Amino acid sequence: MAIKFGQLEGKAKKSSINQFTYRDGDNVVRMVGDILPRYVYWIKGENAKNIPMECLSFNRQTETFDNAEKDWVRAYNPDMKCGWSYAIQCIDPADGQVKVLNLKKKLLEQIMLAAEDLGDPTDPETGWDIYFKRVKTGPMAFNVEYQLQVLKCKTRALSDDEKASIAELKSMDEVLPRPSAEAQKELLDRIRSQGNETPAEVSKEFEAEGTKNPW
Repeated sequence: MAIKFGQLEGKAKKSSINQFTYRDGDNVVRMVGDILPRYVYWIKGENAKNIPMECLSFNRQTETFDNAEKDWVRAYNPDMKCGWSYAIQCIDPADGQVKVLNLKKKLLEQIMLAAEDLGDPTDPETGWDIYFKRVKTGPMAFNVEYQLQVLKCKTRALSDDEKASIAELKSMDEVLPRPSAEAQKELLDRIRSQGNETPAEVSKEFEAEGTKNPW
């Protein structure tokens, strides 16, 4: 689509996702918008960095492994497991910015339990801030617990500034679009020769979050 001269930047814009960073100790966020259910594999990409690749056997809408699409990661690596990887957008009170919150399974389970009494935490008028602690339990990166501080979670309406910040909030399906099977195969074909074993540390973290063989 053509654009007007006044909108022109003359170069490709960088596409980046502003992600929430978990901090040791106390954390607080306000979840907004919809939640994206996904399972992902971790493989080594073309630049030797570990990258997530969505499990296409998993249906985002029904939260089931329905195998409706060709899963090329599974086809090339029958023994590789995929891991739980749900995400939502949030307002970070530390700077007022909207960020993607990669949820932790145990934390979401606590939020869902608290929601039975407090209601939908994402509602702009009757929702509630998520107060929780991140506690290290060992030396490895995956030795972490997340503890919801329910007594601090009080219902409140978003402020005018917060409402303005989410006025044009995108769906998580737009923020993290699902790749086509064809695009996934094309990428995998380029990097197959470089090896794509799940890094040991990532594999251990998946065990904590809940890994699945989707067949």
